[in-house]
Amino acid sequence: MNPQEKIKEKFSDKIIEFEEKSPRRIYIEVSPEDIPAAAKFTFQDLGCRFVTASGVDTPDAIEILYHFSHDASGRMITLRTLIRDKDNPQIDSIALIIKGAEWIEREIWELLGVNFKGHPNLKRLLLTEDWPEGKYPLRQES
Repeated sequence: MNPQEKIKEKFSDKIIEFEEKSPRRIYIEVSPEDIPAAAKFTFQDLGCRFVTASGVDTPDAIEILYHFSHDASGRMITLRTLIRDKDNPQIDSIALIIKGAEWIEREIWELLGVNFKGHPNLKRLLLTEDWPEGKYPLRQES
């Protein structure tokens, strides 16, 4: 069974959207509360390598994308979620599951204002210490 079929089987009732953009590129949307379990399964059970995460401020939500490589098959699997509360965007951190996510979550916190709950070291990484609180360079309204 290929990795996307395993994810479909494991999270069938949690998947909001499943999109195969190409034979090697898969996007799986889940709700924010399902990201830790989906990331843990993708990383630990499927043996995927965590590549990075990215965040985008859209008109309706802050979209967080967690990118994994399934090296054995050459597939890229992206777990996507939408944080709809843009006034108080927060999601559970995956840094305790995947140590490599710590820095990119710090970047997204700093540049988009997303609070990664449970993050072990949420502090500035890129912006100067005198950067104005509540101003996020990658937010549309900033």
